[in-house]
Amino acid sequence: MKQKFLKKQDLKIFVEALAATYSVYYPKKNRQGNFHLVPFSEGVDGAALGGVRPFEPLKNFFFRCREKVVDGYEKSEKAPANSKRPYCVMGVKNCDLHGMRIQDFVFTEGDFKDPFYIKNREENLIIASDCTTAIPTCFCHALEVPHYPEKGYDILMSELSSGYLVEEGTDRGAKFLKRNDGIFNEAAEMHIEERDHIRRHAGEKVEANIAEHGIPRRTEFGDIIKVNLDSPIWETEVKACVECGSCNAVCPTCHCFYLSDSEENGNKEVRYKMWDACMYKRFAHVAGGANARPHLWMRLRNRFEKKFDFFPQVAGIYACTGCGRCYSGCPGKIDIRRVLKNLVAEKNGKKHE
Repeated sequence: MKQKFLKKQDLKIFVEALAATYSVYYPKKNRQGNFHLVPFSEGVDGAALGGVRPFEPLKNFFFRCREKVVDGYEKSEKAPANSKRPYCVMGVKNCDLHGMRIQDFVFTEGDFKDPFYIKNREENLIIASDCTTAIPTCFCHALEVPHYPEKGYDILMSELSSGYLVEEGTDRGAKFLKRNDGIFNEAAEMHIEERDHIRRHAGEKVEANIAEHGIPRRTEFGDIIKVNLDSPIWETEVKACVECGSCNAVCPTCHCFYLSDSEENGNKEVRYKMWDACMYKRFAHVAGGANARPHLWMRLRNRFEKKFDFFPQVAGIYACTGCGRCYSGCPGKIDIRRVLKNLVAEKNGKKHE
Protein backbone atom coordinates (compact mmCIF):
# COMPACT_ATOMS: atom_id res chain seq x y z
CA MET A 1 0.00 0.00 0.00
CA LYS A 2 1.45 3.30 -1.12
CA GLN A 3 0.91 6.30 1.13
CA LYS A 4 -0.07 9.65 -0.33
CA PHE A 5 0.22 13.23 0.84
CA LEU A 6 -2.53 15.87 0.59
CA LYS A 7 -1.64 19.53 1.08
CA LYS A 8 -3.86 21.44 3.50
CA GLN A 9 -4.79 23.95 0.82
CA ASP A 10 -6.15 21.04 -1.27
CA LEU A 11 -8.48 19.75 1.45
CA LYS A 12 -11.46 21.61 -0.02
CA ILE A 13 -10.88 20.00 -3.44
CA PHE A 14 -10.72 16.60 -1.75
CA VAL A 15 -13.96 17.20 0.18
CA GLU A 16 -15.70 18.53 -2.93
CA ALA A 17 -14.82 15.25 -4.66
CA LEU A 18 -16.34 13.35 -1.73
CA ALA A 19 -19.44 15.56 -1.79
CA ALA A 20 -20.20 14.46 -5.36
CA THR A 21 -21.25 11.10 -3.89
CA TYR A 22 -21.71 11.55 -0.16
CA SER A 23 -23.20 13.85 2.45
CA VAL A 24 -19.92 14.81 4.07
CA TYR A 25 -19.41 15.56 7.79
CA TYR A 26 -16.14 16.59 9.40
CA PRO A 27 -15.03 17.72 12.88
CA LYS A 28 -14.72 21.39 13.74
CA LYS A 29 -13.59 23.05 16.96
CA ASN A 30 -16.05 25.49 18.53
CA ARG A 31 -15.33 28.56 20.65
CA GLN A 32 -15.36 26.49 23.83
CA GLY A 33 -12.61 24.26 22.42
CA ASN A 34 -14.86 21.23 21.86
CA PHE A 35 -14.99 19.28 18.61
CA HIS A 36 -18.34 18.78 16.86
CA LEU A 37 -19.30 17.19 13.54
CA VAL A 38 -20.59 19.68 10.96
CA PRO A 39 -21.82 19.20 7.37
CA PHE A 40 -19.75 20.21 4.35
CA SER A 41 -22.47 22.74 3.49
CA GLU A 42 -20.73 24.99 6.03
CA GLY A 43 -17.50 24.84 3.97
CA VAL A 44 -14.21 23.44 5.26
CA ASP A 45 -12.90 26.51 7.09
CA GLY A 46 -11.86 25.36 10.55
CA ALA A 47 -11.91 21.66 9.64
CA ALA A 48 -9.92 19.79 12.27
CA LEU A 49 -9.22 16.19 11.28
CA GLY A 50 -6.67 15.86 14.10
CA GLY A 51 -7.42 16.85 17.69
CA VAL A 52 -9.59 14.42 19.65
CA ARG A 53 -12.96 12.71 19.18
CA PRO A 54 -15.98 14.97 18.58
CA PHE A 55 -18.79 15.04 21.12
CA GLU A 56 -21.11 13.11 18.76
CA PRO A 57 -20.36 9.35 18.58
CA LEU A 58 -19.99 7.70 15.16
CA LYS A 59 -22.92 5.36 15.88
CA ASN A 60 -25.34 8.25 15.19
CA PHE A 61 -24.86 7.73 11.44
CA PHE A 62 -25.61 3.98 11.43
CA PHE A 63 -27.76 3.28 14.48
CA ARG A 64 -30.06 6.24 14.19
CA CYS A 65 -31.90 7.61 17.22
CA ARG A 66 -35.26 7.34 15.41
CA GLU A 67 -35.79 5.19 12.34
CA LYS A 68 -38.96 3.95 10.63
CA VAL A 69 -38.79 0.15 10.32
CA VAL A 70 -42.37 -0.65 9.30
CA ASP A 71 -44.45 1.47 6.96
CA GLY A 72 -48.07 0.38 6.72
CA TYR A 73 -47.17 -3.13 7.92
CA GLU A 74 -46.19 -4.34 4.47
CA LYS A 75 -44.26 -7.55 5.04
CA SER A 76 -40.64 -7.26 3.95
CA GLU A 77 -37.31 -8.58 5.17
CA LYS A 78 -35.41 -5.87 3.33
CA ALA A 79 -34.71 -2.35 4.45
CA PRO A 80 -36.85 0.12 2.49
CA ALA A 81 -35.23 2.24 -0.19
CA ASN A 82 -33.61 5.34 1.24
CA SER A 83 -33.59 8.47 -0.88
CA LYS A 84 -30.91 10.08 1.28
CA ARG A 85 -27.33 10.18 0.06
CA PRO A 86 -24.85 7.97 1.93
CA TYR A 87 -22.70 9.62 4.57
CA CYS A 88 -18.98 10.23 4.54
CA VAL A 89 -17.74 10.89 8.07
CA MET A 90 -14.25 12.40 8.29
CA GLY A 91 -11.85 12.64 11.23
CA VAL A 92 -13.19 9.49 12.92
CA LYS A 93 -11.07 8.54 15.93
CA ASN A 94 -10.11 5.05 17.02
CA CYS A 95 -12.36 5.09 20.10
CA ASP A 96 -15.34 5.41 17.76
CA LEU A 97 -14.03 2.72 15.38
CA HIS A 98 -13.64 0.46 18.41
CA GLY A 99 -17.21 1.32 19.42
CA MET A 100 -18.46 0.21 16.01
CA ARG A 101 -17.09 -3.27 16.70
CA ILE A 102 -19.72 -3.57 19.44
CA GLN A 103 -22.44 -2.14 17.19
CA ASP A 104 -21.47 -4.56 14.41
CA PHE A 105 -21.50 -7.50 16.82
CA VAL A 106 -25.01 -6.63 18.05
CA PHE A 107 -26.64 -5.78 14.71
CA THR A 108 -24.82 -7.95 12.15
CA GLU A 109 -23.90 -11.16 14.00
CA GLY A 110 -25.98 -13.81 15.72
CA ASP A 111 -29.41 -15.15 14.78
CA PHE A 112 -31.08 -11.79 14.18
CA LYS A 113 -29.50 -9.27 11.83
CA ASP A 114 -30.71 -5.70 11.42
CA PRO A 115 -31.18 -4.93 7.68
CA PHE A 116 -31.41 -1.18 8.37
CA TYR A 117 -28.09 -1.06 10.20
CA ILE A 118 -26.41 -3.32 7.63
CA LYS A 119 -27.61 -1.12 4.77
CA ASN A 120 -26.34 2.00 6.52
CA ARG A 121 -22.94 0.43 7.13
CA GLU A 122 -22.56 -0.82 3.54
CA GLU A 123 -23.16 2.48 1.78
CA ASN A 124 -21.17 4.96 3.82
CA LEU A 125 -17.52 5.97 3.80
CA ILE A 126 -15.42 6.31 6.97
CA ILE A 127 -12.32 8.48 6.87
CA ALA A 128 -10.40 8.02 10.11
CA SER A 129 -7.71 10.23 11.65
CA ASP A 130 -5.13 9.99 14.43
CA CYS A 131 -5.68 11.80 17.72
CA THR A 132 -3.02 14.50 17.69
CA THR A 133 -3.54 15.39 21.35
CA ALA A 134 -5.61 14.25 24.35
CA ILE A 135 -8.13 15.95 26.63
CA PRO A 136 -8.23 15.19 30.38
CA THR A 137 -11.07 12.67 29.99
CA CYS A 138 -9.22 10.45 27.47
CA PHE A 139 -8.16 7.07 28.90
CA CYS A 140 -8.36 4.75 25.86
CA HIS A 141 -4.99 3.12 26.62
CA ALA A 142 -6.41 1.71 29.87
CA LEU A 143 -8.78 -0.34 27.67
CA GLU A 144 -5.88 -1.24 25.32
CA VAL A 145 -7.44 0.92 22.61
CA PRO A 146 -4.69 2.82 20.71
CA HIS A 147 -5.17 6.55 20.09
CA TYR A 148 -4.69 6.08 16.37
CA PRO A 149 -6.67 3.86 13.97
CA GLU A 150 -5.34 0.47 12.94
CA LYS A 151 -8.39 -0.98 11.15
CA GLY A 152 -12.09 -0.42 10.55
CA TYR A 153 -11.75 2.58 8.22
CA ASP A 154 -12.00 3.11 4.45
CA ILE A 155 -9.35 5.85 4.33
CA LEU A 156 -6.93 7.08 7.00
CA MET A 157 -5.83 10.74 6.98
CA SER A 158 -3.21 11.56 9.61
CA GLU A 159 -3.00 15.33 10.13
CA LEU A 160 0.48 16.86 9.81
CA SER A 161 1.67 20.48 10.01
CA SER A 162 1.34 21.13 6.26
CA GLY A 163 -1.14 18.47 5.15
CA TYR A 164 -2.31 14.90 5.60
CA LEU A 165 -0.68 11.50 5.25
CA VAL A 166 -3.28 9.43 3.39
CA GLU A 167 -3.65 5.62 3.40
CA GLU A 168 -6.31 3.30 1.99
CA GLY A 169 -8.07 0.87 4.33
CA THR A 170 -10.63 -0.89 2.11
CA ASP A 171 -11.28 -1.46 -1.60
CA ARG A 172 -13.95 1.25 -1.43
CA GLY A 173 -11.44 3.71 -0.05
CA ALA A 174 -8.77 2.63 -2.53
CA LYS A 175 -11.13 3.14 -5.48
CA PHE A 176 -11.99 6.65 -4.36
CA LEU A 177 -8.32 7.56 -3.93
CA LYS A 178 -7.47 6.11 -7.35
CA ARG A 179 -10.27 8.07 -9.05
CA ASN A 180 -8.93 11.29 -7.54
CA ASP A 181 -5.21 10.50 -7.73
CA GLY A 182 -4.39 13.89 -9.26
CA ILE A 183 -5.15 15.65 -5.97
CA PHE A 184 -2.32 13.93 -4.11
CA ASN A 185 1.46 13.99 -3.99
CA GLU A 186 3.67 11.06 -3.12
CA ALA A 187 4.33 10.83 0.62
CA ALA A 188 7.92 11.36 1.73
CA GLU A 189 9.80 9.75 4.60
CA MET A 190 9.62 13.04 6.54
CA HIS A 191 5.81 12.85 6.47
CA ILE A 192 5.86 9.40 8.07
CA GLU A 193 8.40 10.56 10.65
CA GLU A 194 6.23 13.56 11.54
CA ARG A 195 3.16 11.33 11.91
CA ASP A 196 5.05 8.98 14.23
CA HIS A 197 6.29 11.93 16.29
CA ILE A 198 2.72 13.26 16.70
CA ARG A 199 1.51 9.80 17.67
CA ARG A 200 4.16 9.49 20.37
CA HIS A 201 3.33 12.94 21.74
CA ALA A 202 -0.44 12.26 21.87
CA GLY A 203 0.16 8.83 23.43
CA GLU A 204 2.20 10.39 26.21
CA LYS A 205 -0.71 12.70 27.03
CA VAL A 206 -3.12 9.77 27.34
CA GLU A 207 -0.67 7.94 29.60
CA ALA A 208 -0.31 11.08 31.73
CA ASN A 209 -4.11 11.15 32.18
CA ILE A 210 -4.11 7.52 33.33
CA ALA A 211 -1.29 8.15 35.78
CA GLU A 212 -2.83 11.36 37.17
CA HIS A 213 -6.20 9.73 37.91
CA GLY A 214 -4.84 6.31 38.92
CA ILE A 215 -7.04 4.60 36.34
CA PRO A 216 -6.68 0.80 36.39
CA ARG A 217 -5.81 -1.15 33.23
CA ARG A 218 -8.09 -3.74 31.68
CA THR A 219 -5.84 -6.53 32.96
CA GLU A 220 -7.11 -5.55 36.44
CA PHE A 221 -10.81 -5.64 35.49
CA GLY A 222 -11.34 -9.41 35.90
CA ASP A 223 -14.36 -10.14 38.16
CA ILE A 224 -14.72 -6.50 39.31
CA ILE A 225 -18.48 -6.78 38.78
CA LYS A 226 -19.01 -10.28 40.18
CA VAL A 227 -17.21 -9.58 43.45
CA ASN A 228 -18.84 -6.15 43.78
CA LEU A 229 -22.48 -7.00 43.06
CA ASP A 230 -23.55 -5.83 46.50
CA SER A 231 -20.92 -3.14 46.92
CA PRO A 232 -22.00 0.21 48.46
CA ILE A 233 -20.16 1.83 45.51
CA TRP A 234 -23.31 1.65 43.36
CA GLU A 235 -25.57 3.49 45.80
CA THR A 236 -22.86 6.05 46.55
CA GLU A 237 -22.15 6.87 42.92
CA VAL A 238 -25.76 6.98 41.79
CA LYS A 239 -26.73 9.73 44.25
CA ALA A 240 -25.74 12.34 41.66
CA CYS A 241 -27.67 10.68 38.80
CA VAL A 242 -30.71 12.53 37.46
CA GLU A 243 -31.70 9.66 35.12
CA CYS A 244 -31.26 11.79 31.99
CA GLY A 245 -29.72 8.96 29.93
CA SER A 246 -26.95 11.18 28.58
CA CYS A 247 -24.31 8.53 29.35
CA ASN A 248 -26.19 6.07 27.14
CA ALA A 249 -26.81 8.54 24.31
CA VAL A 250 -23.20 9.68 23.89
CA CYS A 251 -21.60 6.27 24.45
CA PRO A 252 -20.19 4.86 21.16
CA THR A 253 -21.06 1.28 22.22
CA CYS A 254 -24.57 1.65 23.75
CA HIS A 255 -27.12 0.16 21.38
CA CYS A 256 -30.40 -0.54 23.23
CA PHE A 257 -33.63 0.40 21.49
CA TYR A 258 -37.38 -0.09 21.69
CA LEU A 259 -40.13 -0.27 19.08
CA SER A 260 -42.97 2.24 19.03
CA ASP A 261 -46.16 1.98 16.98
CA SER A 262 -48.12 5.02 15.90
CA GLU A 263 -50.43 6.32 13.18
CA GLU A 264 -49.47 8.57 10.29
CA ASN A 265 -51.70 10.34 7.78
CA GLY A 266 -54.90 9.42 9.54
CA ASN A 267 -54.94 5.64 9.84
CA LYS A 268 -51.61 4.40 8.43
CA GLU A 269 -49.85 2.22 11.00
CA VAL A 270 -46.10 2.72 11.26
CA ARG A 271 -43.40 1.42 13.59
CA TYR A 272 -40.25 3.26 14.68
CA LYS A 273 -37.04 1.95 16.20
CA MET A 274 -36.01 4.42 18.94
CA TRP A 275 -32.95 4.65 21.17
CA ASP A 276 -33.49 3.43 24.72
CA ALA A 277 -31.35 3.88 27.84
CA CYS A 278 -30.69 1.31 30.56
CA MET A 279 -30.61 4.11 33.16
CA TYR A 280 -34.33 4.83 32.61
CA LYS A 281 -36.69 3.32 35.20
CA ARG A 282 -39.01 1.84 32.58
CA PHE A 283 -36.12 0.10 30.77
CA ALA A 284 -36.62 -3.23 32.59
CA HIS A 285 -40.38 -2.73 33.07
CA VAL A 286 -42.41 -5.66 31.75
CA ALA A 287 -46.09 -6.38 31.17
CA GLY A 288 -47.79 -7.07 34.49
CA GLY A 289 -45.93 -4.26 36.23
CA ALA A 290 -42.78 -6.07 37.37
CA ASN A 291 -39.40 -4.38 37.09
CA ALA A 292 -36.17 -6.35 37.41
CA ARG A 293 -34.21 -3.20 38.29
CA PRO A 294 -36.57 -0.86 40.20
CA HIS A 295 -33.76 1.07 41.94
CA LEU A 296 -31.44 3.49 40.15
CA TRP A 297 -28.31 1.95 41.70
CA MET A 298 -29.30 -1.40 40.17
CA ARG A 299 -29.47 0.22 36.75
CA LEU A 300 -26.03 1.79 37.20
CA ARG A 301 -24.66 -1.61 38.19
CA ASN A 302 -26.32 -3.17 35.15
CA ARG A 303 -24.65 -0.58 32.91
CA PHE A 304 -21.20 -1.49 34.19
CA GLU A 305 -21.99 -5.20 34.22
CA LYS A 306 -22.83 -5.14 30.54
CA LYS A 307 -19.70 -3.22 29.58
CA PHE A 308 -17.16 -4.96 31.79
CA ASP A 309 -18.57 -8.45 32.31
CA PHE A 310 -21.22 -9.40 29.73
CA PHE A 311 -19.48 -8.26 26.52
CA PRO A 312 -16.06 -9.66 27.42
CA GLN A 313 -17.82 -13.01 27.90
CA VAL A 314 -19.99 -13.06 24.76
CA ALA A 315 -17.85 -11.05 22.31
CA GLY A 316 -14.36 -11.08 23.81
CA ILE A 317 -14.29 -7.27 23.91
CA TYR A 318 -14.97 -4.60 26.54
CA ALA A 319 -17.88 -2.31 25.66
CA CYS A 320 -16.00 0.79 26.78
CA THR A 321 -13.50 2.64 24.61
CA GLY A 322 -12.11 5.10 27.16
CA CYS A 323 -13.46 8.09 25.19
CA GLY A 324 -14.72 9.83 28.35
CA ARG A 325 -17.93 11.10 26.73
CA CYS A 326 -20.14 9.68 29.52
CA TYR A 327 -18.32 11.78 32.11
CA SER A 328 -18.27 14.88 29.89
CA GLY A 329 -22.02 14.65 29.25
CA CYS A 330 -23.11 13.73 32.78
CA PRO A 331 -24.73 16.63 34.69
CA GLY A 332 -24.00 14.80 37.96
CA LYS A 333 -20.38 14.12 36.95
CA ILE A 334 -20.45 10.41 37.68
CA ASP A 335 -16.88 9.57 36.69
CA ILE A 336 -16.45 6.17 35.05
CA ARG A 337 -12.72 6.36 35.80
CA ARG A 338 -13.41 6.76 39.54
CA VAL A 339 -15.97 3.95 39.54
CA LEU A 340 -13.50 1.58 37.86
CA LYS A 341 -10.75 2.61 40.23
CA ASN A 342 -12.97 1.97 43.25
CA LEU A 343 -14.26 -1.36 41.94
CA VAL A 344 -10.71 -2.61 41.44
CA ALA A 345 -9.64 -1.31 44.85
CA GLU A 346 -12.57 -3.01 46.59
CA LYS A 347 -11.88 -6.26 44.72
CA ASN A 348 -8.33 -6.13 46.02
CA GLY A 349 -9.49 -5.36 49.56
CA LYS A 350 -8.13 -1.81 49.51
CA LYS A 351 -9.73 1.47 50.57
CA HIS A 352 -11.33 3.56 47.85
CA GLU A 353 -12.44 7.17 47.34
